[in-house]
Amino acid sequence: MMTLRRLDDRLLADVNDLARHTHWLHGAVLGFATYGLVLFAGLMLAALLVRRTGSDRGLAAAGWSALATLVAVGLNQPLVAVFGERRPYSVHPHLLVLATHSTDPSFPSDHAVMAGAAAAGLWLASRLLGAIAAVAAAAMAFSRVYIAAHYPWDVVAGLAFGALVAIVGWFLLRTPLTSVTRWLRERPGVRAAFGRPGPAPA
Repeated sequence: MMTLRRLDDRLLADVNDLARHTHWLHGAVLGFATYGLVLFAGLMLAALLVRRTGSDRGLAAAGWSALATLVAVGLNQPLVAVFGERRPYSVHPHLLVLATHSTDPSFPSDHAVMAGAAAAGLWLASRLLGAIAAVAAAAMAFSRVYIAAHYPWDVVAGLAFGALVAIVGWFLLRTPLTSVTRWLRERPGVRAAFGRPGPAPA
């Protein structure tokens, strides 16, 4: 455990040293670290649009990507409270800190959990959107360390936990989710936007 702690501190120091030498990146990285979750919301909307006239299962997977993200961050809250890890800038006062100081515990990272769940959920709905989300999730994880809001271990664990919730949840719930999606698509208010394509004209 101490070896992991030392490695985590060393990686944090390396990333922080990079931040000290890349002032030109500060604005962009801080902006993405703070507001980058909007990108994942856009990708989820794109997944719904891509799957809106496809199979019930595909549309259910697209909807699950958003639901899984909410479930994952909800499940993460007890973990954060149990571990109660202090933020890096509270332990290492010499760090260059770009993040807004927070009293919330650090491990696992909520942002990384959401990014990991979104990426895994989107991969279930669309391999292309999932690949884009995976790159964005890695960027989100790095950005949270770059601004000194989290340790590397916080974001790695967050990505893994979020992805695990999305994948395991889908395999456990895919049948009822598909059934609910099928039922919803028969409702008049939903059919217009998410109805299945009709038969080809004769």
